[in-house]
Amino acid sequence: MIGVPSATGDLDTPPAPPVEPPTDDSQGSGRLGSVFAASVTVCALFVAWGVLFTDNLNDVTTSSLNWITASFGWSYLVVTLAILIFLVFLAFSPYGEIRLGRDEDRPEFSTISWFAMILSAVMGIGLVSYGVAEPISHFNTPPHGLAEPGTPAAAVRAMQYSYFDWGLHAWAIFAVFGLAIAYSTHRKGRPTLVSQLFRPLLGDLVDGPVGKAIDVLAVFATLFGTTTSLGLGALQVNNGLATLFGIPVNDVSQVLIIAFVTAVFTLSAVTGVSKGIKFLSQGSAGLATALFVFMLVVGPTAFLANLYIESVGTWATDFFRMSLQGTAFGDLQWMQWWTYFMMAWWVSWGAFVGVFLARISKGRTIRGFIMGVLVVPTVVFFTWFTVFGGTAIHVDMFDGGTIGAQTAADINSAFFATLDAFPLASITSFVAIVLVVMFFVSGADANTYVLAMMTSGGSLTPRRSILVLWGVLTGITAIVLMLAGGLNALQNTVIVTSAPFLVIIAGLAVSFWRELINDKREAEQAKAEAREVAEVTR
Repeated sequence: MIGVPSATGDLDTPPAPPVEPPTDDSQGSGRLGSVFAASVTVCALFVAWGVLFTDNLNDVTTSSLNWITASFGWSYLVVTLAILIFLVFLAFSPYGEIRLGRDEDRPEFSTISWFAMILSAVMGIGLVSYGVAEPISHFNTPPHGLAEPGTPAAAVRAMQYSYFDWGLHAWAIFAVFGLAIAYSTHRKGRPTLVSQLFRPLLGDLVDGPVGKAIDVLAVFATLFGTTTSLGLGALQVNNGLATLFGIPVNDVSQVLIIAFVTAVFTLSAVTGVSKGIKFLSQGSAGLATALFVFMLVVGPTAFLANLYIESVGTWATDFFRMSLQGTAFGDLQWMQWWTYFMMAWWVSWGAFVGVFLARISKGRTIRGFIMGVLVVPTVVFFTWFTVFGGTAIHVDMFDGGTIGAQTAADINSAFFATLDAFPLASITSFVAIVLVVMFFVSGADANTYVLAMMTSGGSLTPRRSILVLWGVLTGITAIVLMLAGGLNALQNTVIVTSAPFLVIIAGLAVSFWRELINDKREAEQAKAEAREVAEVTR
């Protein structure tokens, strides 16, 4: 077990403070209020904007993107690195022994099951969408001109920057959210709302307009994180169906795919088919593992092992340089397409993944939580990208392949182009399509639940009508963005809409740190008073 302290505890570890009584909403009343009204109104206005003034939507989001990234793009780098450093410090400090719950609580799930559930939270569409596309794109156009295209040095740089985009920084965002929510919910007994995480910093202001604004921003960011995944999933499924059955890659196909999947995940969320979602999660993990093993066996195994070791070494050596490399001397468009987009995507998924991580982590120590959430998924993602992305690089470098050229023409074709270079391509491509759909449904189902919960006062049992509403709004928003400009529109919007939420994440970390300090001070004071009482009665 990771980070489990001795049963005797530690004098530096503050005991659990009295649990604050939950509000009515945390008991599941599902009461609707201003957060729900404001969130639905803003989302509906955005959809109407996209339908009625598509060109204007594109112009505004593009202009906003350029201004935000040129002026404040560095903040994505600084905030995520600061959060990562904060988490590492926390893990190795005395605070690492604190339980996410009462002192007597112990983990509900075994460590192995816990790791499996962590991976299932985010191990979705992105792995298929970018598992090949990002490494092969960087191989053809090395980041920041650090290597000549198509060379061995370019291969290492390609993996290095793929690791950066999908590694510790991403999971630091998820970890700080999950940690703060778990502490607030399990140890302090508060409703599962983002605004409640700011109570140590803002006090009773979280119950007023300020808190409502925070929750609305959380809903907005989560919605666009979900729609981006839906759009990417539709593009992947469409390309896979085109490869297997010749179905045209166009707006009509993609709209039909999104509509179908939206109907499925909304029905699943409404009916609460827990067995079905459990089957989807287990099934997707099994298919992903099978596809991974297949590629590892038929692919250039020795080459991949060597590439992995060298790329990890370069990533570790350049870690802080990559973490703070901005656009002072150009590369703004490259950063928009890769680093800024990826970090914005992680930010937009923070609330959803944080709620999920908090739900499965009650009873774990802060140290165990941080080490588990940061290290294990990072290693798994590195390995996946090496096997699939490294295989594509090998095909192009040594076998005269054209995966890079196909990716440049259509980035969503990368994964299927790689599978096509090996035996049983029809079978593996079909498996990949099924895998994307399964990730599609299970991820969107969970996101719909979290959106409904956040707009129902933190209720753990939101009304079915609210679940349906958010399912439909999610699907419609994804369709609007797809028709407005495809992948480019998805990327632009997720960066623009997540920017305000980056400030929320920074504030959340400060608030959480203040609460830890306050709780430790109160615990030490309580111990001192107890000692005084004991001396008096002696």
